[in-house]
Amino acid sequence: MPLPVRALGETLAAGPAAALAGSAAAWVLAEAARAGNDGARAAQAVALCDRLTHAAADDAEALTAARARLTETAGGDERRDFALGRVLERAAAVPLLVAEACADVAALALELELTVPGDYAPDVRAAAMLAAGAAHAAAHLVEVNLGVGADDPRLARARAAVATADLAL
Repeated sequence: MPLPVRALGETLAAGPAAALAGSAAAWVLAEAARAGNDGARAAQAVALCDRLTHAAADDAEALTAARARLTETAGGDERRDFALGRVLERAAAVPLLVAEACADVAALALELELTVPGDYAPDVRAAAMLAAGAAHAAAHLVEVNLGVGADDPRLARARAAVATADLAL
């Protein structure tokens, strides 16, 4: 089951929230897959739930580190600049993983929608929507955390994750 929001401490922002939303969507899919006696897809959903729950905590840590580094005084110190660059890279890397995992959740929902018992189909559809929304949010954070041009491969990966997630809608 996903971590409660309180488990993340004081740092809750859109990145951890997107990861937790994707995790919750994956948990819904695990329950639906179990109801349909689909152990393989249930296990896949649980693995995605776990990955996204851990990513929420990782994102909260990355955000805390980035905010701390950004508030330090500027001075043109190369070591400081290098450290800041590494912190900002991580602040973009975690949301990218979240976007991709949420796209996987949405894709799994698309598969499950045709095989689960009828009374679970609306939940699976709603989980797909939740995962797609979380993928969009995480991809947006990749873009703003990187602050780079449209040709950056990480931005392309985030946009590809959104496109994959949107196929489930």
